[in-house]
Amino acid sequence: MTLTPQWLDELRSRITLSTLIGRTVKVTRAGREYKACCPFHNEKTPSFTINDEKGFYHCFGCSAHGDAIRWMTDQRGLSFMDAVKELAAEAGMEVPAADPRAAKKAEEQASLRDVVQAAADWFTAQLASSNGAPARDYLAKRGISEATRKAFGFGLAPDSRSALKEALKKFPTAMLVESGMLIAVDDKEPYDRFRGRLMIPIRDARGRVIAFGGRILGDGEPKYLNSPDTPLFDKGRTLYNLDKASPASRQTNRIIVVEGYMDVIALAEAGIADAVAPLGTALTENQLGMIWRMVPVPVLCFDGDSAGQKAAMRAAMRALPLLRPGFSLAFATLPAGQDPDDLVRARGSAGFVDILEEAQPLVERLWAHEVAAGPLATPEERAALKTRLLAHADAIQDADVRHHYREAFREKLDALFARKQPDRGPRVPWAPQPQRGGRRFQPDPRLQPPGEETRTLSQSGIAGPLAAALLGGLLRYPEALRRHEDELFRLPIPDSGDAELLRAMLDIANGQEGLDCEGLLAILEPMKVYNRAMTLLRADGMHFSFNRRLEGEEVDAAREIALRDLDEYIGVLVTQPEIRARLAEATADFQRTMDDEGLARQQKLRAMDEELTRRLAALSDSTNQ
Repeated sequence: MTLTPQWLDELRSRITLSTLIGRTVKVTRAGREYKACCPFHNEKTPSFTINDEKGFYHCFGCSAHGDAIRWMTDQRGLSFMDAVKELAAEAGMEVPAADPRAAKKAEEQASLRDVVQAAADWFTAQLASSNGAPARDYLAKRGISEATRKAFGFGLAPDSRSALKEALKKFPTAMLVESGMLIAVDDKEPYDRFRGRLMIPIRDARGRVIAFGGRILGDGEPKYLNSPDTPLFDKGRTLYNLDKASPASRQTNRIIVVEGYMDVIALAEAGIADAVAPLGTALTENQLGMIWRMVPVPVLCFDGDSAGQKAAMRAAMRALPLLRPGFSLAFATLPAGQDPDDLVRARGSAGFVDILEEAQPLVERLWAHEVAAGPLATPEERAALKTRLLAHADAIQDADVRHHYREAFREKLDALFARKQPDRGPRVPWAPQPQRGGRRFQPDPRLQPPGEETRTLSQSGIAGPLAAALLGGLLRYPEALRRHEDELFRLPIPDSGDAELLRAMLDIANGQEGLDCEGLLAILEPMKVYNRAMTLLRADGMHFSFNRRLEGEEVDAAREIALRDLDEYIGVLVTQPEIRARLAEATADFQRTMDDEGLARQQKLRAMDEELTRRLAALSDSTNQ
């Protein structure tokens, strides 16, 4: 691993922090420092200070603190390695490759990036030329200003089968084909993919061009054409405008998902910068994960026509298995026959925001869709409605969210069909009553509320030795960070120092393949969490296989066991607080309803909790086996 602390220090020293921050925040000089209104929280009086000599920023209002790399990760939303690469490019430094294979792959991708960037520059020049007049007129009619045109990098592909190929002839033909710029069919001469189209660059999260979308000028099909999948571009893992929407969402706490890139651009023209779009396909699981990392409840805003509403339902179906506590979708419905461009033209940005504020939660959208799907006059039709709704609920993998969806649908069905509920008197607290013969009824201990330690775990998260063992294991085996990224991301760790260490490790692992313990420590060394990391590594007294220093001839076998145990340990830590929170709720529900279904749910959750506790104990004992 070659990202040494000395190399990182050199990188920081070459970046003028006030200039970097000043690109997105208005800064003013105050003596030897700079001040600004903090971009991480709303304030009117500047409390955000930038010190170029020391190379850090600090907010005295919300305690935001960091250097140039931290600014790129926190404000821009980049991973650690993406931030390092972007700053290194600006500073004129080469990022050392982790290993020869990674270096070769990076070199190949860099070459393809040169191709697509050269194509983007050429398309832009064509739009500005005399040949681009019709395309410029089209943009003017769409209300797209010159500033927006430049911000999104619009270009023009002439109606020619060889113009781009000729313009980029310095690149090998095979590379032009691999980047998606040319089409190669059998033994025929490769030719330009994009012809007679308005060109829109597609960028990655770092703002680098990786592909293109082309809208036809005049008649013809298809109306929109995207680049094919390439080593740079995977349409199922890319969101259009993510590079601009991610920092904007930090100000609005909102992400809007629209159907296409022209919708995104129309909203940007109206001053709404936090919109993204999939690229010609329904939202994928990967894209949903990217959106949920920015906000827990993004707003899907598709066209009001039949096709738009079908797209919204496809997104809902795709999201159902992935729902978890706190993370869902909301749906804003545009007036029939209107897209975002039509709406902002007619009502302005305020009118569009009004539509967003009326967005339906996912559960309401599913209910409305199924109720409108057919008549409900007969018992069979009503039963079919119930079957469809419960099938949606059963698609949810998270047991607690699934339970609440089923309850919500049952309540709505009862209200729709006006089923009379039995009269219940006020709840009377239970107390044991003496029985005949002087014996007292002894309640089943399984029906009692969870103990104080259960409530503490569910409220406070993973603390103390459990968190220390986890972090120590991840430091020794960083490959587990990428494998369990989603679970670790939502793991509650109340100690701020340990939580910061886990966040730092996840950021590093997200941008660095082939990471080992030594490499992870090298990157952590300049951070304030480094001392805590070293303390955890020296704590060999923790009774888990993944916290032990491996020695002897059986290192490989012991390492395999340790990784297996670490995987299982992470599963228990993530699952048990959720199970215990649901157990507390189930117990409270059962005490209120005293029905068989509630009892069965409570007993099942208690058994699950006990099994997880046994697994945790077995993992601890495994070090002595």
